[in-house]
Amino acid sequence: MKVILSRLQGDKVIWFIVAFLSLFSILAVYSSTGTLAYRFQAGNTEYYLIKHFLILVMGLVLMYFAHKIKYTYYSRLSQLALFIAIPLLAVTLVMGTNINEANRWLTLPVINVSFQSSDFAKLALIMYIARALNKKQDQINDLKSAFIPIILPVIIVSGLILPANLSTAAILFATSVVLMFIGRISIKYIMATISIGVIILTIFLLVLINVGSAGRFDTWKARIERFVDKENSDTYQSDQSKIAIATGGITGKMPGNSVQRNFLPQAYSDFIYSIIIEEYGLLGGFVILMLYLILFYRGVRIAQRSPGTYGAFLAVGLTFSLVFQGMINMAVAVDLLPVTGQPLPLVSMGGTSLWFTSLAIGIILSVSRKVEEIQKEKGGDYVSAT
Repeated sequence: MKVILSRLQGDKVIWFIVAFLSLFSILAVYSSTGTLAYRFQAGNTEYYLIKHFLILVMGLVLMYFAHKIKYTYYSRLSQLALFIAIPLLAVTLVMGTNINEANRWLTLPVINVSFQSSDFAKLALIMYIARALNKKQDQINDLKSAFIPIILPVIIVSGLILPANLSTAAILFATSVVLMFIGRISIKYIMATISIGVIILTIFLLVLINVGSAGRFDTWKARIERFVDKENSDTYQSDQSKIAIATGGITGKMPGNSVQRNFLPQAYSDFIYSIIIEEYGLLGGFVILMLYLILFYRGVRIAQRSPGTYGAFLAVGLTFSLVFQGMINMAVAVDLLPVTGQPLPLVSMGGTSLWFTSLAIGIILSVSRKVEEIQKEKGGDYVSAT
């Protein structure tokens, strides 16, 4: 154990959070995939456990290598990543694999591996914005040289994600706005950004309504109607989620004893938080919530102590994106928001999405590794100093 810990650099609290969430993930996924196993794997409940465990281990490996790379190298990689991400999003939109009436997935030929290009695009855009804000600090209030080079990629990437995944586009757009605010972009430009986003969304929805073939719009509309008018709408998902939470009580039914996992759609991904509360009670749900809040706090502290502005923007942008997504997932589970389809980072069953989440945390840890090195050079201890 000491050998492993000695090789893990950076914020040890974040490593602890990752380990704890990973443990919760394994237990919750194994418990919630029983119905899935009987439908598709002839009752082999270990199939999804082993598959998820291997994906999770691979994610931890990616996280380890990402945190070993000097964080400034990600500045150079961000331009290439964004250059690749935009065509990938366009190809996905036109030729992507259709799942649930949305072209979110891109299947790589030969190896036959599918991934959501939006996950890669989120990481690429945040790295790029952090780089741009760092480079433009001397002329940060200039419209042509600072604001436009930053806002254009935000509009393009968010716009390409929007038709298939409104919630992901909204999270990415909100993260970009927060980063621009922290990066000292003029408030009037930020308000203009928000206005542009609202206008583009409105135009897009109007076009969908008028063309007659509005598959995703119908889905979004139905979700909002079910959330607003609960008495006259089909609220099966939210009802099952609330039953799981209500029957969990304070201490829960204990691991593996969930009942609603047999009735709740996407119990292993979108609504895994409900299953956690059912089995581990409000105490377990509170622990998960606190872990994300602590992750946010640590990310902000890393940003404050970062030796350069790029590291600060990178850490806070990636941290906000992950925690914001987690909060939305939990809010949906407790019926505070309409169903969005956002997984719970590091907890929900997933494939490449979990890997990109691991890479994001690895990059945050890379920044904290540099902060830790500076603290040691000054003769202080990084953990106690924060």
